[in-house]
Amino acid sequence: MKKLNRKNVGLEEKLPIKIVQFGEGNFLRAFIGYAFQELNKITDFNAGIAVVQPIDKGLVNMLNDQDGLYTLFMKGIKKGEEIQQMELISNIVKAVDPYADFNDYLSLAKETSLEFIISNTTEAGIAYVSSDTPDMQPPSSFPAKLTVLLHERFKYFNGDKSKGLTLIPCELINHNSETLKDIILKYVDDWNLGNDFKTWLLESNAFHSTLVDRIVPGYPKDDIEAYNSQLNYQDNLIVAAEAFFLWVIEGGDDLKAKLPFNKTDLDVKIVGDMQPYRTRKVRILNGAHTAMVPFSMLYGNKTVKQSVDNSFTGEFINKAVFNEIIEALDMDKAELNSFAEDIFDRFRNPFIVHNLSSIALNSISKFTVRVLPSLLEYVNIHKKLPTNLTFAFAALIRFYKGTWNGENLPVQDSEDIITTFTKIWKSDDYLEIAKRSLSIQEYWGEDLTKIDNLTEAVALALKEIDANGIEVGYANYSKKF
Repeated sequence: MKKLNRKNVGLEEKLPIKIVQFGEGNFLRAFIGYAFQELNKITDFNAGIAVVQPIDKGLVNMLNDQDGLYTLFMKGIKKGEEIQQMELISNIVKAVDPYADFNDYLSLAKETSLEFIISNTTEAGIAYVSSDTPDMQPPSSFPAKLTVLLHERFKYFNGDKSKGLTLIPCELINHNSETLKDIILKYVDDWNLGNDFKTWLLESNAFHSTLVDRIVPGYPKDDIEAYNSQLNYQDNLIVAAEAFFLWVIEGGDDLKAKLPFNKTDLDVKIVGDMQPYRTRKVRILNGAHTAMVPFSMLYGNKTVKQSVDNSFTGEFINKAVFNEIIEALDMDKAELNSFAEDIFDRFRNPFIVHNLSSIALNSISKFTVRVLPSLLEYVNIHKKLPTNLTFAFAALIRFYKGTWNGENLPVQDSEDIITTFTKIWKSDDYLEIAKRSLSIQEYWGEDLTKIDNLTEAVALALKEIDANGIEVGYANYSKKF
C-alpha cells in the first residue's frame, strides 16, 4: 500500500498559511482541521494551517512524514439517521516543533498571509509560568510561546496595525480568550516588552472566547484494520470522531465577515454571549465524562459506551446528570433534560470506541472546571452533598493513587500533581487522605475541607472503595450520605 503524502494522492499545491494552530492532537485535527477544510471547499477562504507542537513530545514528526495529511472518519446518529463519512484533511501545510527548531517557529510570525491563531492545549495549557523568560527557546508555557511569536511579528512588521491577528483559543476554560490575553499582557510587563507593543496587542489584535463540542476518540487502534481497509494508502494518523459538531465563538459582525461559516452547513455560532452554551455543555457533557472516568475505570469499564450501557455504572451516571448536575443549573429544566438526553445518545454512539483512558488526561484540572462547580452549587441550593458527584470525587482521588488491584492506572497529569498524590497515598488513614487532598487550594480554587461533611463523605467513600470495590462500596456509602 502506498505511503500517504501529497505526491501520492495528487495534492501537491499548498495553501498560504492563514492560521497558526497550537496543538496537533486528535481533537484539533478532527475539529479545526475539518472546519476549515469545509470553509475552504465551499468558499474562497483559501486557508492553510501551520501547526505548532506546544509541548516537547508530540506528533509533528508524524505529521511531516505524511505532508500534513490525515484521514478523518465521522460516524454517529443524527435525527435518527446513521451517518458515516470519511474525508482526507489536506489543509495543514507545515508542522513545527519549536523545541527542535526555534527559528522555524519564529518564522511563522513573518507570514504575510497569517490572520488567525487557534489553540487547544487542554485546560492546563493557558497558564502563567513565572520562570518563563523571553530568551528561552522556547519558553515552557503556551501563552509565553505565543507572546514571543506576537512580539516577533510586531518587530518584523514595525508595528503595522494591519498585521494584527485574530486569536481564537479553544481550551475548555471559561473566558478562555480573556484569560489568555491577561497572561500575555503579564508577560509583556514582566519582560519589559514596551508600551508600543502592548498598544499594538490591544488595538490591532482581536481575542474571541469559544466553546467547542465534538467527541473525538482519536486513533481507532482497536478497529484499525477495518478503517485501513477503506483506504488505498497507509495513514498512521487516522482520527475518528462523532458526526456531531458545534463551535460557538463570541464575536460580532466583523468576525462573521472574517469567518463566513454561515455559507457552510457546519453548526458554527458567532454570538454576542456564549455563556449559556458553555455552561450547559461543560457541566453536562464534559462534567459527565470527567465524573465517570475514575469511577467507571475502577469498576472495570474501558469505554464511555460500556459505562452508560452497564446497568450499575449507567444508572450512576444518569443520576449524577439528571438528579444532581441539572439540579444545580439555573436554566430551563425541560431544555436541559432534552440536551442531556441527546448527550446520552452521543455517549451510546455504536460507531465510536471512546476509551475512558483517553479522557483521563489532566483529570484534576478537568474536575475543577467541569464537575466541582455542580457539586458546590448543589450544596448551596440543597444544603446537602450530592451523593453521586461526591462519590465520583472520591473515586478521582483514589484513581490518583495510580494502582488498582495490582495494576497501573492511566494517570496522566503534571509531575507535581502525581508526586503530591503519591505522597498523600503513603498514609493509610482515609480521613487524613481526604483532608490533605481537599485542602489543596491550588487544585480546587478553595479549601474544600470547609464544605460541611465533604471531608468525612470522601473519607468514607475511599474506605468503602478500597474495602469493597466500587459497586458494594457505593451502596454502603450512599446509605450514609
